[in-house]
Amino acid sequence: MSDWIVRLIEDAGYLGIAFLMFLETVFPPIPSEIIMTVAGLGAAKGKMNIIAVIASGTAGAMLGNYFWYLVARVIGVDRLKPFIMRWGRFLTLDWKEIEKAERLFGTQGWAIVFFGRMLPTLRSLISIPAGLLKMRLSTFVFWSTIGTAGWTALLGLAGYAMGKSFEQVDAFVGPIAIAVIVVIVIGYLWRLITWTPHQG
Repeated sequence: MSDWIVRLIEDAGYLGIAFLMFLETVFPPIPSEIIMTVAGLGAAKGKMNIIAVIASGTAGAMLGNYFWYLVARVIGVDRLKPFIMRWGRFLTLDWKEIEKAERLFGTQGWAIVFFGRMLPTLRSLISIPAGLLKMRLSTFVFWSTIGTAGWTALLGLAGYAMGKSFEQVDAFVGPIAIAVIVVIVIGYLWRLITWTPHQG
């Protein structure tokens, strides 16, 4: 996966970064950790400007964020009720939790979106509950942009600071990305085993 990411960034520059970050948001297994670190490395070598690298990565990710928000908003949470009632066991989710999340988004949605944008994997998924629960668009865009810019800046500047070969960067961020996925899978399996629906 890493090789074609490097080639696309080298060939397409800022547009390639934006495109990859859009894909990463729509299809989370494409790691932003590698995309933005490699882009930052390119900036360190003088091929691109680090500010433009961060801006293009943020713009691409925000397009993906907005895409999922719109999809979820069109569907609406009420249409999911029959699905959740039937398959909630495998989602480790019941309708009481949906109602609780709706109340939480009503009062602290901005914080959930902002901090969620800086957490691996969750950052790509947080648009869905925001859209389903009809979070105000202006609030969603504002806090998503700030959180997304923070995440892309962190990764881009990390690559810029390293200024070394891609193999060294990949050796550093690759295990981290794998570890995050492993933790998420283990966490899901644990919740699946221990989860029980709310009574009443």
